[in-house]
Amino acid sequence: MLSVTLYDWLLFGHVLAAMVWVGGALLLSLLAWQALRSADEHAVGRFVVNLRVIGPRVFAPAVVLLLAFGIGMVADSSAWDFGQTWLQVGVGLFAAAFLVGVVLLSQTAVRAERAVARDDRPAAVRALRLWCRAYTSVLVLLVAATWVMVAKPGL
Repeated sequence: MLSVTLYDWLLFGHVLAAMVWVGGALLLSLLAWQALRSADEHAVGRFVVNLRVIGPRVFAPAVVLLLAFGIGMVADSSAWDFGQTWLQVGVGLFAAAFLVGVVLLSQTAVRAERAVARDDRPAAVRALRLWCRAYTSVLVLLVAATWVMVAKPGL
């Protein structure tokens, strides 16, 4: 018989939210680079316009749920506490990825969107290239956070 605890549900939600954020980030990054390399002069514009929809509807909920489920797991389990080094490092990496997203990615996406609106393709391409580089750093931070959460170094 399958016995599912609250912790199991919290872990499931946490992993699922992480999959959406990391997998979505990887896919979005690949699509951005593809748009930059495309011979189609409108590819960058189409990609940039979609960022305004994807971020708030896909990534924002995933980030909030990831954090909520993670906090719930720590609260539900006597084995975990926020004083553990692995958890502090993981939360720090999460915070760094979140801040890069809020500060750099959102501003760069807005800059790219404005360039597209005024039909300034070179400015849109420059902004999207910066966005891609920043998003690569977010992916690295998320992969590192995933490793820390799985390996729990120092535990």
